[in-house]
Amino acid sequence: MKSQALIVAGIDIGAATAKAVLLNGNTMLSSCVIPTGESVALAAESVMRSTLDRTDLSLSEIDYIVATGYGRRAVTFAHEAITEISCHAKGANLLYPLAHTVVDIGGQDSKVIEIDEKGNIVNFAMNDKCAAGTGRFLEVMARVLNAEIEEIGSLSLKGDDPCQISNTCTVFAESEMISLRAEGKSRENILAGIHSAMAHRIAIMGNPIGFKSQIIFTGGVARNIGMKKALQDRIGEEITVADNPQIIGALGAAIIAAKKQGHSI
Repeated sequence: MKSQALIVAGIDIGAATAKAVLLNGNTMLSSCVIPTGESVALAAESVMRSTLDRTDLSLSEIDYIVATGYGRRAVTFAHEAITEISCHAKGANLLYPLAHTVVDIGGQDSKVIEIDEKGNIVNFAMNDKCAAGTGRFLEVMARVLNAEIEEIGSLSLKGDDPCQISNTCTVFAESEMISLRAEGKSRENILAGIHSAMAHRIAIMGNPIGFKSQIIFTGGVARNIGMKKALQDRIGEEITVADNPQIIGALGAAIIAAKKQGHSI
């Protein structure tokens, strides 16, 4: 029997991970994060199925589904596809009503988004042409330095003499890392330099917009404590890491789905 309550879903298919959120009114029923893998279409199906499996609902009971992320067009069962910038704005606003800036760093792009008190976009800047300033950049650097991606943030905080990284192009930076290691530089100091260089790039991208408090950090890279500190040091403002930062885009997509059905959250 179909539930009488409005149930909506948001699905965010990113380069590295696929995320889904189920909402019933103001209540989050379920959420899930999985690796995207090679097929965005299969990732969409898998993350939706896993999210539904945590409830007693079926896909047919979902009133409206909004897809977002770079793979949003591959979500064939979604009713609508919407840019991830709008979705991150709405998701951050729901959790942090005082937020004015969202910094989102994902696997293949990074964004600085200025929002108003209703979560509407005022302005934004985006890097989607180069791996520098993205999670992919950090993954490559972690591999070169023989470190797990989950540990590079904490390792960077142990650096007492951060290396000056002159290249933020992934290809040239990889060669630079090898040279620094050959010079005897520690992984900690190299990683501290990498995080600082990446924060500098994000700051340059966002400076024309401005970093207005409250600043919310979303995306997979927000889980990296070294990146949070590097950004705070660079822009000189406190940054709040969103609760479960990877699902903010999917949450925003679900909020928009509810609005499409005439329900404001």
